[in-house]
Amino acid sequence: MKKVLLIFAIALFAADMSYGQFALGLKVGYNANKLSTNLDTVKSQFNSGFHVGIWTRIGKRFYVAPEVQYTMSGAVFTGSGNLSTSNWKQKITIGSVDVPLLLGFKIIHSDVISWRIELGPEASFITNKKIEDENSVTGPITEASLSSVNWYIMGGTGIDILFLKFDVRYTYGLNQMIKDAGSWHFDAKNGMWVVSLGFKIFGKK
Repeated sequence: MKKVLLIFAIALFAADMSYGQFALGLKVGYNANKLSTNLDTVKSQFNSGFHVGIWTRIGKRFYVAPEVQYTMSGAVFTGSGNLSTSNWKQKITIGSVDVPLLLGFKIIHSDVISWRIELGPEASFITNKKIEDENSVTGPITEASLSSVNWYIMGGTGIDILFLKFDVRYTYGLNQMIKDAGSWHFDAKNGMWVVSLGFKIFGKK
């Protein structure tokens, strides 16, 4: 976590020295994620959540955009099979601090409206987690099954109108978010749609 924050600070400083133009703001939004699994006997469904955070942007037409946000997400897994012990249902609730570092380009660039595309890595640090059994059968997933640090590739597009910014992004998980739980080999990776509204509180976009 400390290394990522250091990289974040260095990126801010280096980009500011190189590009000069800097903007800072707040953001809030909705996210929908799904933890996929390679098990035919386990079903997963989309989960709704939210996020709040801080965004920055350094540069003009080409820019660097480090961000920090807190995200609530999760999953619901349902097991099925011939045995009664196979018919379980578990709800996973996750809170994480996410640190994307995006590179962007403004396809349309003016003082009033801009249209952007962005791509870059994201580090996600789980800060709180909760596993709940939704029926009388105890499921295999425990808090220890969840990876505490996860890595993503994030890409998307956005529009700026005066001091407001609107973003639609997708994050693709690069590592197993759920490790093997007993005899269950989940190979579960996370994918998330992120829609956010932000506003500038300092600088020029």
